[in-house]
Amino acid sequence: MAVVHDPVRAVNAYAPLPAGAREEALRFLLQTAADAGVTLVATKPDGDGERRLGQAWPFPSPFQVTVRTVSIIDGVDRVEARARRSLERLGLPRGDTLLVSSADDLAGAEGRALWDRLEALKARGLYRRIGFRAALEDGPALLARRFQPDVIELPLNLLDQRAQHSGVLAELAALGVDVHATSVFADGLLFISGEPLPPEMAGHAHALSRIRRRLAEARIDPMQATLAYVMGLPEVSSVVASVASAAELRAVLAAANAQTPALDWAALQLEPATATAAGSSLPGRTRVSSAA
Repeated sequence: MAVVHDPVRAVNAYAPLPAGAREEALRFLLQTAADAGVTLVATKPDGDGERRLGQAWPFPSPFQVTVRTVSIIDGVDRVEARARRSLERLGLPRGDTLLVSSADDLAGAEGRALWDRLEALKARGLYRRIGFRAALEDGPALLARRFQPDVIELPLNLLDQRAQHSGVLAELAALGVDVHATSVFADGLLFISGEPLPPEMAGHAHALSRIRRRLAEARIDPMQATLAYVMGLPEVSSVVASVASAAELRAVLAAANAQTPALDWAALQLEPATATAAGSSLPGRTRVSSAA
């Protein structure tokens, strides 16, 4: 299991609380995760989230940590320096995984130089594994053959099953890449009730209504269904979900550990050509990753 910390969303989630109470809520969330067997925490290098995590670890900390790089726009020296700085802010001598934040950074002219820096950090023992975040449109399997990453973070959910049905997951598995599935709640589309859909999804209102109706008829909670689908994929090593509090973490863990429903998963997706990997998590949430 793993907690992926999103500092901006977490601050928004705890906005009604004073700063001290927000920090205590984060400590309680991390302790709840530790008690539940969650072992991996991930963050990103913006805002003050890394420092807050560094101050909130339970002791002794059971967590491994995944860090994202900053954009390559300021050069590879800046990327390397910030990856080192992330560990300092987190109060850690080393991290578990360092992920290139955008596949575009690897596809550009300095992509190989950037990857060489990550490999050097791995060789020095600062990070145990390296990889990148990608969308299906980025050609993750092609990038994996080129760079041979340890980990790829890829959007995948019940509504958008393209990575499975296009064979991308099988290709990555054959290359020995660990896949971390993100966007598992598809921006909460299965949970919207009586509210307008985002404009880009308005054309799928009928299909979404049909999918919700099928789940209701099967007496399956949407959270349970979407987690069961992704966690049931043998190529996926970790599933990234989203919570804003210890209570929500417990709800997600309960859904993830529920008996797997017998459903026709393919019948619950939107059209493969048009389905979107809508967002990385539910709005206003800290993200949590569950090992499949």
